[in-house]
Amino acid sequence: MKNNEINGHYSRIASSTKVKGDIVSEGDFRIDGTLDGSIKTKGKVVVGKDGSVKGAVSCSNADVEGKINGNLFVSQTLSLRSTSVIDGDVVIGKLIVESGATFNASCSMNKEGKTADFKLVNKPDETHEKTA
Repeated sequence: MKNNEINGHYSRIASSTKVKGDIVSEGDFRIDGTLDGSIKTKGKVVVGKDGSVKGAVSCSNADVEGKINGNLFVSQTLSLRSTSVIDGDVVIGKLIVESGATFNASCSMNKEGKTADFKLVNKPDETHEKTA
């Protein structure tokens, strides 16, 4: 059962709240404050007008009015409102963009219905070979 089916509300980061770290959730999530980290959920992510995410976002659907600076993986529909600002790499099923939205991203369509499989870590793998 999804989080919003249990209590009728999204899990939420309020406008006066700043969260540092990664979030993993089964249900829908609304961000009106600041998230400095990644979020991965099977549900929907809503970034409110004053909301901000600095990190990766992986979800089934996303509705963005605020800012996202990081990679996005949206398996179904990404909806960008006129006040949204997106910077990063984006993989989506469908894209809806309102006039006025800022979309500074490389974008590809996920036609196979794959799910994101990124690790929620901030440091690169120490065993990774560095090249010039």
